Amino acid sequence: MSDGKLVGIVLVSHSAEVAASVAGLAQALSGGGVTVPVAPAGGTASGGFGTSSELVSAAAASVDRGAGVAVLTDLGSAVLTVKALLAEGDELPENTRLVDAPFVEGAVAAVVTAATGADLAAVEAAAVEAYSYRKA
Repeated sequence: MSDGKLVGIVLVSHSAEVAASVAGLAQALSGGGVTVPVAPAGGTASGGFGTSSELVSAAAASVDRGAGVAVLTDLGSAVLTVKALLAEGDELPENTRLVDAPFVEGAVAAVVTAATGADLAAVEAAAVEAYSYRKA
């Protein structure tokens, strides 16, 4: 990271509480060094369960530091919401990528990797690698 730019992370969940909690967990586990821009985009604009394209767009804009934005989602319609925004082409910052990764483990891996100054491809790879984490 010679240019000082960081990859931003957006966490899209059907629940505002889940998105905020996972964001907090990922930031806490990334250590005390560089603070990665992470934004939760959970629930609907009215505070209910679901996903909101407006909340996702606002979250992505808030974490964009010029090195790309990695978006991780929890369940089906969250994925569809992000895919629709990407298809529109002008709703998300340039170089925004939907990352196919487990929500919690992927978020932690993405934030930890972004904190090292890694580029978007490396952040995505770290998050995707979380699929192979063994717990037993």
